[in-house]
Amino acid sequence: MDQKVEFVFLSQEEMIEAGVLDMPNCVAVMDKTFKLLGEGDCLMGGPSGQHHGMKIHFPKEARGPRMPVEGPDRRFMSLVSYLGGDFHVCGTKWYGSNIENPARGLPRSILLVIINDPETAAPLAIMDGNLISAMRTGAVIGLGAKYLARKDAEVAGVIAAGVIGKTSLMALAAGMPNLKEVRVFDIDQQKAEAFSREMSEKLGLKVQAVDRLEAAVRECDAVSSAASRIKVPYLEPEWFKPGAFLGLSSDARLAEGFWKEAKVVADNWQMHLEWREETLQLPEADRKFPLYEDLHELILDGRMQDADIFEMGQVVSGQVAARDSETQQIVYITGGMGIEDSAWGYAVYEQAKAKGLGQKLKLWDKPLWY
Repeated sequence: MDQKVEFVFLSQEEMIEAGVLDMPNCVAVMDKTFKLLGEGDCLMGGPSGQHHGMKIHFPKEARGPRMPVEGPDRRFMSLVSYLGGDFHVCGTKWYGSNIENPARGLPRSILLVIINDPETAAPLAIMDGNLISAMRTGAVIGLGAKYLARKDAEVAGVIAAGVIGKTSLMALAAGMPNLKEVRVFDIDQQKAEAFSREMSEKLGLKVQAVDRLEAAVRECDAVSSAASRIKVPYLEPEWFKPGAFLGLSSDARLAEGFWKEAKVVADNWQMHLEWREETLQLPEADRKFPLYEDLHELILDGRMQDADIFEMGQVVSGQVAARDSETQQIVYITGGMGIEDSAWGYAVYEQAKAKGLGQKLKLWDKPLWY
């Protein structure tokens, strides 16, 4: 009986060599992932199997001499999941986040992805999670555009010229075969211009910076917004053309009429309901929805219903029509799921294994106790 347990460690450089930046493949993997979600062949955390993850809530005042305190984007969190189908893998994304990190020359979040055999629980790989997370977040927006945007869509708008704006645009290019022109807005105009130069060269598209938020929405067939939680954009209904697709990988403010008239599709509405229930259990003074507060307030006030929200897994698996007309406006809301990290992590791990990449590490030859 072989009792040895080994796993592979993959650095960021090895992840890149294994193909972690291959966006068309990442969108294809997300397509398979959401089909499994629609079929119910996956689990996330909590008794419902739909919980986003477990988070350390830092206090407003430290309870120890070195304890971190509450702050914007300061958290430690674990996103656990099981994904079935051809994946048949358990995984977790473990990360910490501190908005002060860029001043230290570090990403805001530093992430690890760990994947395990679901039968023995033995680890298969521990790998850099930053690129996995950024790529799958963008890929989910591209997947939304593939199914929900008009097939003749040619013009896209990108709000916020950060890492997720970059991967979302890569994914829009993969999901929208007729994409020709992109308009980019960021509150930092120089950042938008640098982003446009880089992505024009990378994607072979006409990518140009615009100086107003409105200009990144008007006359665009698809709009992606990945703005910071610190400055949430308000998007006017009249800016959107008939048939426009809006993909949100972060919060945005929308008018009541727009929420009610558009078709709203969620990555996993049950996960958002879990967030709502957690929020409502807090003291009233501390209640703040992590995402899409406008939408939740409309539902809580009875002006919309949870049944008004469609599921992307149902769209991908063919249970729900993608759109009802060419003029229908669609809002696609996402919050990020551990199954996405496990799916892309497993896919890249398999590619790394085929290329002989990674460092083998031994947990034990034979367990001392069992």
